[in-house]
Amino acid sequence: MNDEEIRRVLGLLYQDDTLTTFASLVLGGTGDLSPKALRKLAGGGLAACDENGTWRATPERFRDLLRASAGPAEERSPEERVLRTFLVDGRLTTMAMRRDKRLIVLRYIALVFEPGVRYAEKDVNVALRAFHDDYAALRRYLVDEDLLSREGNVYWRSGGHVEV
Repeated sequence: MNDEEIRRVLGLLYQDDTLTTFASLVLGGTGDLSPKALRKLAGGGLAACDENGTWRATPERFRDLLRASAGPAEERSPEERVLRTFLVDGRLTTMAMRRDKRLIVLRYIALVFEPGVRYAEKDVNVALRAFHDDYAALRRYLVDEDLLSREGNVYWRSGGHVEV
């Protein structure tokens, strides 16, 4: 399969007559179907006629096109998979309940803080709010897991991965 076949299928769905006919077939309609539209759909692999003359939609054509055009799945490390699960567009959707997954997320968040730099609590809050609205819980998790240390209202990074 090639790009031309994909364009052909998309073109069929762009035309009102073939789109309406395809939708009717998908929904089980057998009434007033345009023979011309049915022939076009059959040519694009989106419809098939059985030996009784009954037409049916063939939505599996989409799966076939997708498989043919999709490349191999991108290899991701276990850490990357956890981060993609809990972070969407850089925001934490939910805090991981299992400690091992929560640590992966927290180590990632701790990277925002530069080693050796001391931060006022309000600056820590601003940085953490970028990840989640419950910045106080995030701050507490980071301190509890020794990724941030605290003295008074001053914080500094005390754990996690350091880029050299």
